Amino acid sequence: MRYSSLLTLTSFIGLTSLLVLPTISGQTLAPLRKLPLNEPLETSKNMSLAPPRKIETSPRMISPFGVFTSYQANVDANGNNILGDAANEPSISVDPTDGNKMVIAWRQFDSIDSDFRQAGWGYTTDAGIHWTFPGVLENGIFRSDPVTLCDEAGKFFYLSLESTQQQSFFCDDVWNSTNGGQSWLQGGPGHGGDKEWFTIDKTNGTGHGFQYQFWTGIFSCDGGEFTRSTDGGLTWMSPISVPNDTHTGALDVDTNGNLFIGGQDFSGQFRCLRSSNAQIGSQTPSFDQNTLVNLGGFLIQGGINGIGLCGQTFIAVDRSGTATNNNVYMLASVVPNGQSTTEVMFAPSTDGGLTFSAPIRINDDANHQSKWHWFGTLSVAPNGRIDVVWYDTRNAANNIDSQLFYSYSTDGGLTWAPNIAVSDSFNPQSGFPQNDKIGDYITIVSDATGGNVAYAATFNVNPNAVGGHEQDVYYVRVFPTGGGTPTPTPTASPTPTATATATATPTATPTATATPRPTPTPRVEPTPRPRPTAAPRPASGAR
Repeated sequence: MRYSSLLTLTSFIGLTSLLVLPTISGQTLAPLRKLPLNEPLETSKNMSLAPPRKIETSPRMISPFGVFTSYQANVDANGNNILGDAANEPSISVDPTDGNKMVIAWRQFDSIDSDFRQAGWGYTTDAGIHWTFPGVLENGIFRSDPVTLCDEAGKFFYLSLESTQQQSFFCDDVWNSTNGGQSWLQGGPGHGGDKEWFTIDKTNGTGHGFQYQFWTGIFSCDGGEFTRSTDGGLTWMSPISVPNDTHTGALDVDTNGNLFIGGQDFSGQFRCLRSSNAQIGSQTPSFDQNTLVNLGGFLIQGGINGIGLCGQTFIAVDRSGTATNNNVYMLASVVPNGQSTTEVMFAPSTDGGLTFSAPIRINDDANHQSKWHWFGTLSVAPNGRIDVVWYDTRNAANNIDSQLFYSYSTDGGLTWAPNIAVSDSFNPQSGFPQNDKIGDYITIVSDATGGNVAYAATFNVNPNAVGGHEQDVYYVRVFPTGGGTPTPTPTASPTPTATATATATPTATPTATATPRPTPTPRVEPTPRPRPTAAPRPASGAR
């Protein structure tokens, strides 16, 4: 079925008629069984290209909170906030050869009066203190769901959905930048679909440099759910399906070149898939492990985030070379049975994804059952530390105003540091551009001493925006020395999992690592010379 047909169906009969909805505490919630319907539904609103307007500005937002400082990224050429635009759904990547250089990709709305979004991005050369926002990948082209990565050599990549409004379905492509994100070159058609994610093999094996991508099958560009590029995103194999139509998640690669996909199936169960031959370019990837994972609940669309997700599934593999090497971690913000709000839940595997321990709740607030803990995401540092950030309403009397929270583990997720707030509070239901959500995710990339976070917030005042504030994208550096020492977390024995077709070798028992040093002062380096961006191609339909 083509995306345009699905759009007509969902617009006519409505979201809830496509899904079997659970009722929890008298509240009906939409589990992500056939997600994501949020993008097709959005296309039925005001999606015309925003007309040219006079650009008005205000000082960029710098928001200190304790030892943490958030810096606005979507700013004009003079470093000022642009009044009347909006940005959300940020994805961050960091140059591992120079941590001062980072890229954040986001959904750019040139006007709060229109849902038309494009592929915005910003780059920094001073560790996130100042950001440059050159524009969008292609002017006038509807794009969404950005994901950005950087390889081990400092080359940045940008995966972006693209849609023509006439045909109303999504394809995607991967762009690349060799000058720190200052300009981008477009790769070939990447097939794809909504909701897509990708990863890069950074190991020294046969799959070095391979890119892997998957998406939700019922919202695909031209079929399938998974594809691979062996040439850095320039060309992609014909899509294939993944077991159990696993979707709404992420991917990662272990030190042996094994590919892991974490997501949920259409019954709402979480799964961890492994492909050991995706790294062999001459073979069609197959999946030799398919493990059910208990994360203590299910994903939802709605709740505190309007028509948006309250979180997706994230998966990360430890490649530290320490005692936790090749541990596989899954995390999501889920609604537990009998509850109507979300918790940040984590499950580790020490045997290559063959089995997972019982889920652990990361948010440590006492009255957690009535509060929202949403947009949870994680990253593993090169020394094996696990960093987790999320939005949290524990301090909000209205149970809406949210703060960015942080916790970390240095022993493979067995114990976690006390949760700490790292941002001021903001109303996530303000500032949306004609669409009731603040995106679907935030992201973090960790290094030896901390984590680099991109998130959306509504700190800037704009009387003309919904709720008197506008949605913007921010960068903040989190680090363990800003919080306490991890305390023991009760951990149950591993739960039974689905039968796998291959046997993995268990890793050693995790041990704690040393507390990282404080964040170093950014070095001042010359900005790389810009390279010209390739000329935009004309808008087209399915490729």
